[in-house]
Amino acid sequence: MDLFRVKSIDSMLAQRQTAGLRKSLSTFDLVMLGVGAVVGSGIFILTGTGSLIAGPALSLSFVLAAIACFFSALSYAEFSSALPVSGSVYTYVYATLGELPAWLIGWILILEFGLAASAVAAGWSGYLQSLIAGFGLHLPEALRAAPGAVSGSASLFNLPAFLVLAAITALLSLGIRQSKRVNNAMVVIKILVVVLFIAAGATHVRTENWTPFMPYGMSGVYAGAALMFYAFIGFDAVASSAEEVRNPQRSLPLGILGSLLICTVLYVLVTLVMTGIVPYQDFTANSDHPVSLALQRTGQLGLAGVVDLGAILGMTTVILVMSYGLTRILYAMARDGLLPRRLATLHPRHATPFTLTWSVGLAFALIAGLVPLAVLAELINIGTLTAFALISLAVIVLRRTHPDLRRGFRCPGVPYVPLAAVACCVFLIAHLDRITWLAFCVWVLAGLAVYFLYSRRKAVLAAPAGQAGKRQ
Repeated sequence: MDLFRVKSIDSMLAQRQTAGLRKSLSTFDLVMLGVGAVVGSGIFILTGTGSLIAGPALSLSFVLAAIACFFSALSYAEFSSALPVSGSVYTYVYATLGELPAWLIGWILILEFGLAASAVAAGWSGYLQSLIAGFGLHLPEALRAAPGAVSGSASLFNLPAFLVLAAITALLSLGIRQSKRVNNAMVVIKILVVVLFIAAGATHVRTENWTPFMPYGMSGVYAGAALMFYAFIGFDAVASSAEEVRNPQRSLPLGILGSLLICTVLYVLVTLVMTGIVPYQDFTANSDHPVSLALQRTGQLGLAGVVDLGAILGMTTVILVMSYGLTRILYAMARDGLLPRRLATLHPRHATPFTLTWSVGLAFALIAGLVPLAVLAELINIGTLTAFALISLAVIVLRRTHPDLRRGFRCPGVPYVPLAAVACCVFLIAHLDRITWLAFCVWVLAGLAVYFLYSRRKAVLAAPAGQAGKRQ
């Protein structure tokens, strides 16, 4: 039964007090982190693809995906206010469901955060190359994309994708204070660009383009929701910052729920304006830049260029927050001994897991540069949905095992709301491709092999009393 040994909540809270991570994040910073993680390729790229699946009713798909996220976000809000420690859902599952489920969810979260950072970096590269091409500048063909990413291309390495991830890794290694300032500035600009598109495009909407509103019926809306769920991935990264928040009981729930609400409103408005300007069928050949395409149709070419620049900034913040969330989850796993504990060593000056940050950052920078992520991208969805389902089950367990634990926020309607979250996640998982399921099972089996060959023996909880600190 040591596979399901749980970590003491008291020890977790004590770790928060003794950890060397600097507590410098406010409620505003957390909302900016959430919006920074969410508003990116989903709104600037996937809205075109989604319109082909759901038509103008893509706005309803966003609402359904947001509801699924909101149910899980309530559980995240309760856990983060009760256990404000690094690790997000990995830590929460360790305290409730046990070590093996915690290890597996931590392993799975690598798919969400790591592959998301790499995938968005590849999209960032495409937008950047499109922007500089307008000035007559072009990279050598060998450095434009990963091998096989473009049919008939001789490209060998996606240099811009590698460089942006390397630059963000350098920023994160210097500390959260510097990172949050860069993120906050870019998120404010990004929101202004999105609001500018909504305001400028609303005057060119033709309501006949919304007819029929659901050309593919509710099945199209459901399929669109399964795809658009990807657009909401990232708000849960806010929970990973818990040990660096000044007032976690108040700020973490507001950051998680507030950022999700802001992003939902922006997504719905952008989708309605976009499909009101351009008939949904017209996105077939131009779905890689649907928002700027809509402005081009109205003749606002200069504004379309501004939107392209906003897309680059938007995807930059996604890469930043995803990379940050991944390092904090792996930091928590290393501190617990499930990964080599030397990775949890903090830099004496920057107070960051310096070695871990650079190791992970460069690894996924190479993935972004070398691996076409078209097939792997769906793994991001299935990994996140699994995490959301587990956090929803864990909050039910926490209510039973620790009913008197101080909570800054309480998920309403327990156990019914968390069970509704599980049902929504299972429903969306069922709409993913079979190849995604196969790849996911391979990844889980690899994680089980690592756990039984290394992590189970090296875990801090496996050490005899008084020996935990000597585990390496």
